[in-house]
Amino acid sequence: MKIAVIGGGSTYTPELLDGLIKKAALLNLSVVSLMDIDRERLDIVAGFCQRMVKSASATFSVESTTQRKIALQGADFVLTQVRVGGQSGRHKDIQLGLRHGLVGQETTGVGGFAKALRTIPVILQLCREIEQYCPDAWLINFTNPSGLVTEAIIKHGRARAMGLCNIPLNLRIDVAKFLNVDPDRVELDYLGLNHLSWVRRIMLDGKDVLPQALEKLTGAGRPANIPEELDYPEAFIKALGMIPSSYLRYYYLTRKAVAELSARPQSRAEEVLEIERQLLNDFANPQLCEKPAALEKRGGAYYSRAAIELIQAIHADKGETHVVNVKNNGAIACLPNDCVVEVPARVDAAGAHPQTVEPPPPEIRGLLQHVKAYEELAVEAALTRSRRLAVLALVTHPLIGDAELADVLVDEITDQHGIEFEDVAR
Repeated sequence: MKIAVIGGGSTYTPELLDGLIKKAALLNLSVVSLMDIDRERLDIVAGFCQRMVKSASATFSVESTTQRKIALQGADFVLTQVRVGGQSGRHKDIQLGLRHGLVGQETTGVGGFAKALRTIPVILQLCREIEQYCPDAWLINFTNPSGLVTEAIIKHGRARAMGLCNIPLNLRIDVAKFLNVDPDRVELDYLGLNHLSWVRRIMLDGKDVLPQALEKLTGAGRPANIPEELDYPEAFIKALGMIPSSYLRYYYLTRKAVAELSARPQSRAEEVLEIERQLLNDFANPQLCEKPAALEKRGGAYYSRAAIELIQAIHADKGETHVVNVKNNGAIACLPNDCVVEVPARVDAAGAHPQTVEPPPPEIRGLLQHVKAYEELAVEAALTRSRRLAVLALVTHPLIGDAELADVLVDEITDQHGIEFEDVAR
């Protein structure tokens, strides 16, 4: 098996390699090709990964290249972990929101929209190259905003693709820790969109224990150290009767989220830049052969596990259940069939087959449909560079919803990132 990693110079990559080393025999892995446009950074990351492989006596090789053609040639799986515009672009996206009293974040709101505008054309060009150099490969997208990018891929790029996020796995592990049980005993009735999801049941050994979990969250003995995913007001959690994912804080606790983001001495992008400088310095140490503890600060917990288990399920035709971003095909009845949703799916050699979930109740249905409408408009705006669609997308987004502000935001995205729109007449 050959795996091509587009964005292989990412500081995430050694985490991925650590997992691949452990599963190399099961995957019959022969080559991991790391591709990145930043040669200096790629050399550091690839050199460290090569030392990891050698130290572990693994039998596969790690190659590096700045040319996608070389990385893609003959690949069985293509993993995308790119950041168009880098951390400086991310910082601009965060500040763009905060300047206008909006959520400043890279995957939702105006920040996620600006990132999607930059990213979708690049990923669709990659899809065309995959068709040329490895047409049978599976594309697994980890690039944020993952749901939006995956929707663009599946609608306009290629069918042999699915999106992956580590949040569903994180949530299952956090819930298991909260319940003090082994995560393998836990299954979640999970539905939604990427970074907009809910858990309606927690199945422990086949029995729904969500009522007991909610009781712990809302009762007198509520623990002080509950994970972020579960940290919502007690009365709200009791009324909702579900567990919202952590990113729903931006929708359910908007004012608090904006205040917290505004009060931070550094944006998350600035924090990550410092972490990456430390990591790249560590990776460049010729004596280092194991991933450093500082890698945990980078975020993306369980990314390696989620990605490798998904690859293994496809490769071995396992028919396992994984939560992925996949074409809806009726899984969530209130959403269009051709849109992308984040739901449990049976994964085998033929791809991901979404499981039909119970229709969402009105307390979450409206938000689901609202955000999906924004996503549909955002994908088309990214493809067509239509100012009209860009403004409509931002007006439609629940975290923006203001026509005058949307117009200003589109202008600022043009100024900050050089993104020109075709129908500019006002």
